[in-house]
This record gives sequence, C-alpha cells and structure tokens, in this order.
Amino acid sequence: MKLTKLGHACVRLDKGDGVLVIDPGGFSGDDALNGADAVLVTHEHFDHVVPDALRAAMTASPGLRLWAPAPVAEQFAEFGDRARAVSHGDDFTAAGFTVHVYGERHAVIHPDIPTVANVGFMVDEIFHPGDSYTVPEDPASTLLIPISGPWFCNRDMIDYARAVAPQRMYAIHDALLSPIGVNVTEMFAGLTAGPNNASYTRVEPGTTVDL
Repeated sequence: MKLTKLGHACVRLDKGDGVLVIDPGGFSGDDALNGADAVLVTHEHFDHVVPDALRAAMTASPGLRLWAPAPVAEQFAEFGDRARAVSHGDDFTAAGFTVHVYGERHAVIHPDIPTVANVGFMVDEIFHPGDSYTVPEDPASTLLIPISGPWFCNRDMIDYARAVAPQRMYAIHDALLSPIGVNVTEMFAGLTAGPNNASYTRVEPGTTVDL
C-alpha cells in the first residue's frame, strides 16, 4: 500500500488498482481527487471537503463513491447510493480497502461554536481521526495525527497518540502552521512515542511512502 500526503488533512491511499482519498478540502490542492475511486470525508468543515469540487468529480467519474457523516452525505443526495451516510460502528469496503467507522463529534473548539458531527476512518489499519481525539476500539498500526487547528493543543496531541499506541504516525492538519510553528511542534512530537516507541514523521505534500 502507498500513502501520499496531500495538502492539510488530505491523504491518498493506493492499493492494487484501488485509489481512496480522505478529506479533500480547501487546502488539499486542485488535483486531490484525480483518479479516486472512493472518497471518505470526516466532517463538513471547508478544510476537509469542498462540496462543489467533490460534486464535479462525482459527475465526471460515475464510479466515484462517497462515505461521510449524514450532514455531508445529505448534500449529495442526487447521486443516490453513491453517497452514503456513515456513523460510529459502521464497516464497509471501499476501493478494495476495509473501512471501519469510529467516533461521533468534532473536538470542541469553544462552547460558543457548535460542535459538528465527525467520524474517524480506520482504512485497513490506518486511522484518520478527522478533527477529533477519538481512540478506536481496534488497533491502528498507523495514526494520521493532527498537529494544528483551532481545537488543538500539544498536551492533548501527546496524550492522544499514547492512547492510540500506533507503530507509526504521520502528521496531518498542518496547513495553518508557519515554518516556525512546524519546528515548535516537532519539539513536542518525540513525546508522542509512548510505550510502543512509535515513529513520528511529517512529510511535505506530494510525498508518497510505502506501508
């Protein structure tokens, strides 16, 4: 399997002939959906999904399918069962990958800001939590770990990584960081290793790694 880090929270997974993309949002690049067979969206915020761009991609590619929480999936009702609402406990197969769904809500930004639906996706053993600190009930060998955001703090990142206890981590949700901010976050990243001595890597958008 190959994992390609795209912009911000977006990743592309390639396995065999299947291509699956998670969270192609406003900072992900214009080509984030190129060649995709399946799209998973964790929640409705613009940095995770651009409805017009996704709608255009689904219109152009009749085989492209979407799985997302109901507030997102409902925006694509014209595509029938190609756009499916998912919630905690669901499982399905997408583009040849086994997918399990965990979690219900976005991390709290502030009590005055509504907390939207958010699901995390375990794709094979790679876990993308969206904007949450959801700990999946099943083991994740790879954690895609958010390292910035309006709801983020380093303390929570460290505790979250240790709770999930993956073998390896790749940084996501990083478009808001300046180069200085990236360096500061890297100073704390070593503390995420936890009992498994997990590796932590931040790669630039466009970088592909083999898993």
